[in-house]
This record gives sequence, C-alpha cells and structure tokens, in this order.
Amino acid sequence: MTAAVSADSGALTLLSSVNGVPDPSYLALAPGAATLYAVSETTEGAVAAYRVAGDRLERAGAPVPVDGDGPTHLGLFAGHVLTANYGSGSVTAVPVRPDGTLADAPSGVLRHTGSGPHTRRQQGPHAHQVQADPSGRWAVSVDLGTDSVRVCALTGGTLSVHREIALRPGSGPRHLAFHPDGTRAYVVNELTPTVTACHWDAEDGTLKPLTETQVLPAAPTGDAYPSGIVASPDGRFVWIATRGEDVLSTFAVEGDDLRLLGTVPCGGHWPRALTESHGFLYAANERSGDITWFAIDATTGRPRYEGSVEVPAVSCVIFD
Repeated sequence: MTAAVSADSGALTLLSSVNGVPDPSYLALAPGAATLYAVSETTEGAVAAYRVAGDRLERAGAPVPVDGDGPTHLGLFAGHVLTANYGSGSVTAVPVRPDGTLADAPSGVLRHTGSGPHTRRQQGPHAHQVQADPSGRWAVSVDLGTDSVRVCALTGGTLSVHREIALRPGSGPRHLAFHPDGTRAYVVNELTPTVTACHWDAEDGTLKPLTETQVLPAAPTGDAYPSGIVASPDGRFVWIATRGEDVLSTFAVEGDDLRLLGTVPCGGHWPRALTESHGFLYAANERSGDITWFAIDATTGRPRYEGSVEVPAVSCVIFD
C-alpha cells in the first residue's frame, strides 16, 4: 500500500494498494526508491520485488522462495536481499539483478544453531532481523532463540559468520538499531522487556554489550513483547514499542547508556513496528489495524499523538 505524507503534520493519506504475496510482514526500499522488497511470512517463505511507479506499486517478477520458514525481516546488503527466517532460524541471501529484480533462487542460506533457557520460545534458533551495518561491511542478524547477534560476511553470494556475540541468557533479542554515529547499537529484548546498549566496531566487526535497561517504568501486567526500536537522526533519543502494553518508550542517550524518560500510549493495539521520519514517529498497530503518528518534541524527545489512518493488519511502515 502507498501513501502520501504531509511534511507539515506528518499525516498519511492512502493512495493505492496492490495484491501481492501472502503476509508481507516487512518491507525494504532499494536506494533511489525505485524498487520495494517484501517478505512473505509463511511456512513456505518467499521474497518479492515491486516497481515503484509514481503512486502505485507493480510486481516485478514472481516471488522467490527463500528456503526458510517464516521470514520476518529483510535488508539490502552487497547486491543481495537478505531475509531473516524466524521459523527455521536462518538467513537467506537472494541476488539482486542490475534492474532491481530478484534472481530466480537464493545464492545461499546460513543456518543458525543453538538454543536458550526459555522453554517455550528458545528451543532452537529464531532469526528475527538482518541488516547491513552503517559501514556496509557486515551483515548483522539478531536471533531471539539463541540470545545472540551474528556478524556476517558475504562472499560469492554465501554468508559466513565472522563473530557471534552472546547476550544475556533468556533475554530473547529481537531487533537492533544503530546509533547514527556508527559506533553504538541498541538491541531490544523481547523475552525480558529490556534494551541492551552496545559498542560497535566496524573495523573489527565486533559488538560489545555494555548496559541493559528496562523498557517500562514498572513491571508489565503480563508478557510485554517489546518490538520495534529506532534511534533519532541526531542520536539524542531512542524509541521502543511494546505490544503487550501498547506503549512507546522514550530513552535519552547518555554516553554508552540509555535512560528511560517515560512512555505514551501507542494510539492503537499491538504496535509491531516503529519508524521515524522528518520529526515524526509512526507506529504500525497490527491488531487494531491502523498506523498512528506522533510529533516529536525536539527538546524532550517525547512523542505527541497527532492522528491515525486505518490499514488492516499493518506490520511495517517505511519512507522513501
């Protein structure tokens, strides 16, 4: 689905939609915004490409199977689309042709191994996110099932693990956001509602966990399920969405640490993803079927609710 954005109010106006792959739960936009990629979060697992034609999307070729179960995230890296396959605990590389379309098959699949102490959620690996680091040298995958982050290289279309960094057992890391200075990263943990601040060394491809902070000011009423995380472009704030509590948390960046400033309601139910664009914060509220947007106070970082638009089962919002 495409939408127009008001530069003044941040408001979204829906423009068009296209029938595509089943359960397109996460999106990525190619440089230049000419091609959009979407995962199909099904047991068969696939990725699809779409041409961006003005206000419309047009599918560019058939979906490509990723040889993985339940891809939940994808990113662009070194001429490939990478998918994080939650169900099978793997990361798939699919080559991108010069015209932006996808190759007919993956060039490689990196299968994670390991488990964690959470008896229900960590019986095996569950790759939840994959992205390029700010230097463009490494692919970084976050695995909820193994309590670890893998730093990977891509050679000849094949992914290999450069380093695997262990986080606290049972924390269940979900997503990672890099600080704009390229030397820090923040990992939101789903199983124990916390965020881990880390030092990132792009030269060595090393992630060093430093501190861990609660994402909520008090104990949650049940399973909290933190989800999306985003750092502000000026590097002063970090925001995290928590689905079980339907809130957005604001953190101040203080050196290598984060300090929780407070929470605000997300304006819907089950905020699965969070995006910042031009001074506005957008929450994709999956179960209430709407996108809510917030103006960000430039001094305090606090989001202020501004409006919403209905988008059934929305799970991701990206901007060109």
